Amino acid sequence: MNYRKFEAANIDVSLLGFGAMRLPTIGGDDSKINEELSISMIRHAIDNGVNYVDTAYVYHGQQSEVVVGKALQNGYREKVYLATKMPYWILDSPDKMEGILNEQLEKLGVDCIDFYLVHDISGDRWNTVKEWNIFDFLVTQRDAGKIRFIGFSTHGETPAYFKEVLDAYPWDFCQLQINYIDKDIQAGTEGYNYAVAKGVPIVVMEPLKGGKLTDIVLPPIQKYWDSLAANRSPAEWGLRWVANLPGVLTILSGMHSMAHVEENLRVLSDPSADAGCLTDEELQIIENAAAEYRKLIVFPCTACKYCLPCTVGINIPKVLDFRNSYALYSKTRRMQWEYGFFLNPAPSECIACGKCESACPQHLEITRAMTELVEVFENV
Repeated sequence: MNYRKFEAANIDVSLLGFGAMRLPTIGGDDSKINEELSISMIRHAIDNGVNYVDTAYVYHGQQSEVVVGKALQNGYREKVYLATKMPYWILDSPDKMEGILNEQLEKLGVDCIDFYLVHDISGDRWNTVKEWNIFDFLVTQRDAGKIRFIGFSTHGETPAYFKEVLDAYPWDFCQLQINYIDKDIQAGTEGYNYAVAKGVPIVVMEPLKGGKLTDIVLPPIQKYWDSLAANRSPAEWGLRWVANLPGVLTILSGMHSMAHVEENLRVLSDPSADAGCLTDEELQIIENAAAEYRKLIVFPCTACKYCLPCTVGINIPKVLDFRNSYALYSKTRRMQWEYGFFLNPAPSECIACGKCESACPQHLEITRAMTELVEVFENV
């Protein structure tokens, strides 16, 4: 496994981090984690050099921390740096933050969390962070020995937004969405460069855009990978693109099968997958592939599920994935059948309340996607 130095504590962090937001589930219910398989995957990753495990209070219907805690029993806790996040935006009072932190410690079965993040500072949530003086709260908890390093994650709309947050406090680290498609959205390349200049280590989320860079590889995209001399999968090229960035501390992958674990271990254990690993030619070809993707993907959803639960029960990530599939493949008889079978409740049940759009870290026009699908698949 390749490692990067976390200078604040002079510790080595694995370049591959295990993200526990997309663990395997049972029966399609996001809150019913396949514990046996998930624990096996996490421990296998740790046994093969991964020492950074990331979860959050809200993941998997508040069950992710529980399963991660079980995975870290029997001596595994001592082998990793554990990260989780403060879900301040689900609270109605700052007085409840300590209770949430104590609950997280109990669910994880630990006395201290190594990397603790203010979760998803985006939109108006930044005002809450400032009004509640959350940073001072975290310093108090650090002094009490409950957490070690203080950071934040963000899907903030612009580089300027990210810079404001980064400049506000002496953060130990930050977590950003970085992949070869999203260079000009959220913090983007400009935000990345700003963090590097300030010496703030970056934890990367969505390096493969929630699988969107690997799940559907059309011929116009595949031709770019085929043109490269090295015979590598789309996932490997995506991970290597992020590993190429020297300011990255670790790359979180939301792995939901043992095959994903094995591939990611193989890629980021390769000594050549490190800062500066890509040639100018490879970088240009990847940029060409990115430009092709940007033309094809209409709604760049990462299936983070922050939009759920929907007021009327619609599976919004599945709807957006279907909308993108329509953009890629156009309407087919198979898609017409899948629309009626899998999208239940149907997009026509949407009441346009806007709750999902205000929660979406990608700021997608979800209501428009619903309307467009209804026009194509129901108004026939």
